[in-house]
This record gives sequence, C-alpha cells and structure tokens, in this order.
Amino acid sequence: MTEAEEAAAHWGGTDLRLLRNRENAVYAMRLPDGRRAALRLHRPGYQGAAAIRSELWWCAELAGRGVAVPAPLPSTHGEMLPQLTGGRVASAIAWVEGQPFGEAGHPLPGTAAQQIARHHALGHLLATVHTVTDSLVLPHDFTRPRWDIDGLTGETPFWGRFWEHPALGPEDGRTLRRARDFLREALTDHARTAPLGPIHADVLRENILVDGEQLSLIDFDDSGIGFRLYDLGTVMSQNLYEPQRPALQQALIDGYAALRPLDSNMVPVFTLARVLASVGWAAPRLAPDDPIHRSHIARAVMWADHVMAGHA
Repeated sequence: MTEAEEAAAHWGGTDLRLLRNRENAVYAMRLPDGRRAALRLHRPGYQGAAAIRSELWWCAELAGRGVAVPAPLPSTHGEMLPQLTGGRVASAIAWVEGQPFGEAGHPLPGTAAQQIARHHALGHLLATVHTVTDSLVLPHDFTRPRWDIDGLTGETPFWGRFWEHPALGPEDGRTLRRARDFLREALTDHARTAPLGPIHADVLRENILVDGEQLSLIDFDDSGIGFRLYDLGTVMSQNLYEPQRPALQQALIDGYAALRPLDSNMVPVFTLARVLASVGWAAPRLAPDDPIHRSHIARAVMWADHVMAGHA
C-alpha cells in the first residue's frame, strides 16, 4: 500500500489521481458516496499539526458562512488530520469545480474585458474572505506563520533572506537591499492604521478556480497572519508583464473597495513585498540552474525600481 493509499483509506477514498506535488502532495479521490474530494499529504517540516488544524478550522468557518473556499472533510472516524505510519499527516477537503484563473509564466486567458471582470470579482472575493474573517473569534490555540513586517523584511523572513540569493549580482543585490529597507519603512507606516489578521497569502492564478461566473479560492497552505493587502499584492505579482496591468490592478482594487475600504497606494507596495519574498522562496527549493531564479530576480528588480521611483 502506498502512502497515498494509506491516507485515502482514512476517508474510504479510491480512484486516486495525483494533481500536484509541491509543498504538499495533492490527489483527487472518490469518496464512498460518490463525491470527489482532494486529499493532501502534508510536507513534513513545513507546517506543523497545530498550524494545519488552524488552517482547517478557518476554512471550515469560511465555507460554513458561504464563502467560496473548500470545506475540510473529517475522516470516517471523525479525524481532521490523521497521522500516517511514516509520520506524515493527511487532510481532505471538498472538491471545488472550475479551471485555474491562469498559469504562471503565461499570458492571462480571455479577452481584455473578461480579464478585468474577473479581477473585479476576485477583489470582491478577497474582501469577502477578509470581512467574514473579521467576524470570527479565533481559537486560543490558532497558530499560523506570520506575514507581518518581520515575516516579510526581518532578519529571518518566512521565505528566506531574498537579498542574499546566490544568483544575485552586485547591482541587483544592492537594489534588493534598498527595496527591503524601503518596504520595511512603508509597512511600518501602514501598520499604524492597518491591523493584522488571517490572510490567504498565496492568491496565485493556480489557486483561483473559475467556474462560469463563480470564483473560488483554494490552497490555504501558506495562509498566515498578515496585512490584508498582501493578498492583493500577490495577485498583481503575476500581472506585472500583462499589457493592461494598470486596468487589472484598478479592477482588483475596485472589487475589493466595494466591500472594504483600502489604501490603494499600498497595493503596488505589497506587490513588491510578494516579488521579493518569491526570490527568497526559490533559493532553497529549486535547482541552482533553474531559470525561475533569474526570472524572479529580474521581476523583483524591475518592480523595486518602479515602486521606489514613486510609480503606481
């Protein structure tokens, strides 16, 4: 019996099909009643059991209030996070229909009007997630990573010291160090009026599903406590080379602002936060010759120059 089969057995799951194997291994499976579900085998050493339970609690609360996120499913014995014989833990979530919003490194699909409409809807969905979350009372043992000032710009950021990436040349290294200082100052000022709270923290195209007019947000594995506008910045981090980037940014902001007030000037700043963090993410995870290192660095340097020059 494979590890995935052992995990699926806790839900009576069959017909396993690997969907992705990145931080977690994720499988599609069929439940005994015929429904589909997503089975997750959590990567050892990334999120601890307490943090995963907190993520599952949050998603259950959101889904229970009608937010378009996947609800966690208890095992046949009522467990949310059974442990496997090898020490790994597993969870299962309800299946969400739809196709990805887009794909990293590829132009956005759809017409210009469709792209703008979808970004407006996405802004509205993120505002809904944040507003409903504000109505919740977090459990006393709720624990997730910190996407706060130190988590993004401190001495040990959550995704690593991006300004020390081995592939950085001297000039690019200086730019990212200046960007770190710029970002820390901007976040310190923003924090005076912007409280921290649970955020998805990984609103990438692959984690947004489109089903007709419906958008759903999946994969809360990187969720944590941070600034709400980081979620908008993460969206925009994949749009920096789109020909109508300003229109997409405005649509995202307008959709969000329909439900929640925001400082729209901070969206480019949080986009910078994300592209810098992505440089740090790549360093320990990808082979040294992977071209993503160079593309992430080039994107971060380009956007750092753009934002520090005062452009929106």
